[in-house]
Amino acid sequence: MHRFVYRGFALLILFQVHTCVFGWGRTGHRAIGYIAEKHLTPKAKARISVILSGRSLAYVGSWMDEIKSDPKYDYTHPWHYCTIPDGMTYEQAGTPAEGDVIVTVERLIKELKAGQFSPEDIDEATALKFLIHLVGDAHQPLHTGNGKDRGGNEVRVKWFWYSSNLHRVWDEDMIDHQKWSAYEMAVEFDVVPPGMIRKWQNSDVRQWTEESMKYRNQIYDIPPDHKLGWDYEYKNWPVVELRILQAGIRLAGVLNELYG
Repeated sequence: MHRFVYRGFALLILFQVHTCVFGWGRTGHRAIGYIAEKHLTPKAKARISVILSGRSLAYVGSWMDEIKSDPKYDYTHPWHYCTIPDGMTYEQAGTPAEGDVIVTVERLIKELKAGQFSPEDIDEATALKFLIHLVGDAHQPLHTGNGKDRGGNEVRVKWFWYSSNLHRVWDEDMIDHQKWSAYEMAVEFDVVPPGMIRKWQNSDVRQWTEESMKYRNQIYDIPPDHKLGWDYEYKNWPVVELRILQAGIRLAGVLNELYG
C-alpha cells in the first residue's frame, strides 16, 4: 500500500513540475525548429549541422526543458521567462539578478558572435541549444508573466474534461488537442505574408516580449467557471499559430546573422 501511495505522490509532483516549466512543449518547439531550418541560408545550415553534430533544430529545440531535472543546470531555470507587470515596461520592471529570457537571449547572441561563453564550462553547442530554445520561449505569451500568477500556472482551469492551468493550456493543451505532428504544424503554419519575413526578423527579444504582453487581456479572458474548450481554442488558436511561426522565422534570422 505504501509503495502505491508513494508512487502516486511522486507522479503528482512530476505532473505539477511538468505544468510549470515547458514553453510550447516538445511539439511546439519542434515545429519552430522545422520552420527555422526552412529559412536558413545554406551556409548557416551547414555550420549549425557541424556544431550540433548533425542534429536538427527540431531535435534540440526541447533540450533545454529536458535538462531541468539535472541539478547542474538549476541556474538556467529563470532564463525561460521574464516578468513585466501590467502598465510597466521591462526597463521599469528591472532585470532579476538570476537573469531572464530577455537578457539571456541578448547575452547568448553576443557570446556566440565572440566565441566566448559564460559560465566557462559552456561550449558553443550548448549555448546554441540554449538560444534555439529561448527564442521559442520568448514567443509563448505567458512566458512574459504579469508577476501575479507565475505566468498563468496558478490559474486553475478545466480544459475540456480534465484539470489543467492556463499556462499549460498555452504550452501544450491547445497544441495537443489539434492532433498534429510538429512537422505538420510547420508545413501548415509556414505561410508568410509578403514582406513580413524581413519585418519580423528586424526585431529583437525585447520587442518579442512586448508583443506577448499585447495578448494578455485576450489570454486571461476566461469564463467565471474557468471551463475552457472549443470557444477558447477557436479565439486563441490563431495566436498560437502566429507566435510559433514568428518564433521560427525570427530564429532563422538570428542564426543566419550568426552563421550565414
